[in-house]
Amino acid sequence: MKRLELLMDSTALDRALSRMAHQILERNPSLDNLGIVGMQTRGVYVAQRIAAKINTMEDTRLAVGTLDVTLYRDDYRGRFKQPKVRITDIPFDINGKDIILCDDVLYTGRTVRAALDALTDFGRPKTIQLAVVIDRGHRELPIRADFVGKKITSGKDQEVALNVEEYDREDSLWLMKREEGD
Repeated sequence: MKRLELLMDSTALDRALSRMAHQILERNPSLDNLGIVGMQTRGVYVAQRIAAKINTMEDTRLAVGTLDVTLYRDDYRGRFKQPKVRITDIPFDINGKDIILCDDVLYTGRTVRAALDALTDFGRPKTIQLAVVIDRGHRELPIRADFVGKKITSGKDQEVALNVEEYDREDSLWLMKREEGD
């Protein structure tokens, strides 16, 4: 992969997450019923950061869950020889809760569909709202994000890569181009 364009530096990413946290609070004035779940891998860090911002703004302690959707994907058998299954840990009852599902990039919608299936194995939330750092279009399913850090139009030969300090040692969001052999 070749980096084409820096879409967000660390400051822009922090501003986008702050804006999303404010929008979540506007739509969900009662935090008593709110739960935040991040999709593995970088969606977990997005969820943790948004929860930390809400916790600071509202002087509360929102719990954050972690969701792995690998085995719920409709392409995991063909895409992965040996799927790498990560941790799912949702330390609160999701039944009747307003769940904020967090991910880094929304593309075709298939990963979100898998996440919806995975969440229903844990219970029946009152609502599920989707928060993504970037929406790059090209939806294959009728799925939309409720909270978006940035929308872009990308080519099908491009990818968007979120880097987070906790995992990648830097905060940045890049538009990438596939090269031969990728």
